[in-house]
Amino acid sequence: MERGSVTVWFSEEALASWRHANAESKVGRPFVYSDSAIECLLTLRELFKLPYRQTEGFGRSLIALLGVEAAIPDYSSLAKRAAKLGVSLAIANKRGAIDVVVDGTGLKVFGEGECKTRTRGKSKRRTWRKLHLSVNPDTREIVAETLTENSSHDADEVEALLSQIDRPINKFYGDGAYDKWKVYESLQARSVAPVIPPQHNAKIKQHGNSAAEPLPRDEAIRAIRRQGRRRWKREVGYHRRSLAKTSVYRVKQTFGDRLKNRRLPNQRTEARIRCKILNRFTQLGMPLFEWN
Repeated sequence: MERGSVTVWFSEEALASWRHANAESKVGRPFVYSDSAIECLLTLRELFKLPYRQTEGFGRSLIALLGVEAAIPDYSSLAKRAAKLGVSLAIANKRGAIDVVVDGTGLKVFGEGECKTRTRGKSKRRTWRKLHLSVNPDTREIVAETLTENSSHDADEVEALLSQIDRPINKFYGDGAYDKWKVYESLQARSVAPVIPPQHNAKIKQHGNSAAEPLPRDEAIRAIRRQGRRRWKREVGYHRRSLAKTSVYRVKQTFGDRLKNRRLPNQRTEARIRCKILNRFTQLGMPLFEWN
């Protein structure tokens, strides 16, 4: 009979840091609420899929039920602070190098549903954003993310994803969309081994009689020519990349495939908080499957 039961509490540390430290320098009127207080309410907003006005009311109700002394910012303050809020992804502290698998997906902003689009076509006001994820395949944590406009290509965000990771990276798993020379150059600068399938019509850039170090993409093309694409994927472990699609699926199943905010800065904070919540879920425990 505990299904649907919700328990909420505020730690003493959270309440102590609820108000903003006015000693910090800031141009203009100082903030009343700390970044942690704003992030706390925005997290509740994403968990329960609430608009800003309902988030304000929900926060006031929680404070009243808990009997603690803490003021709740109004909905307009939440929206303004969300546009410039810096959010950490809350990655578990572990040492050593990691592998990363990357993928991108679309999140709708406004426009008709799929049924109307297929039957009557899309309207001019239909638009979406692209969420780019970098996932640790060993822990299933999202170690980096970016949210861009729909015109951005997946390969354009590799440098931004890599710059968010402060640990050494062994291998980079990506699909054919990442088969771009700028991606290989970014990986080479960080001594990261690419596991990216070349295009079917790919040509060798640097031939074997060259004195320079062999290019990873050329080596992949040669291996595919010798043993076939399917066997090459199996030998290099390319199918680990499917774990990135699993993370994309988890994000959409947990929070939906639509963004609530209309402005890009707020949407970026919204997407990052979703990834942080999903990391918390992952750290609490993942399901284990046993074959009989």
